[in-house]
Amino acid sequence: MKHFFNSPLGRLRLTGYAEGISLLLLVFVAVPLKYSGITPQLSQIMGPIHGMLFLLFVINTFRVAVELRWKFAQTTWKILLACLVPFGTFYIDYKFLRPIHTAAN
Repeated sequence: MKHFFNSPLGRLRLTGYAEGISLLLLVFVAVPLKYSGITPQLSQIMGPIHGMLFLLFVINTFRVAVELRWKFAQTTWKILLACLVPFGTFYIDYKFLRPIHTAAN
């Protein structure tokens, strides 16, 4: 777990995990509880948290792309496009970020 904090790419992966998990919690826990009438407050809390994590992921993607000198046409646009798809951050991590991160370590 420590290797996630040692590099910008590791921090991007960690942000992607957090964003994906927040979407899971929002979609499968907070929204059903809201519409079942049990507690609407949870979705009011989880929605902004998920939005903040999404923006943090996008900002970190640009930061890592500049720092690692990614070409926009090869890597960056794929990551930004896939993060718009629900649960796409998990795919991004599996397909792009994990191989780059393990090769760098």
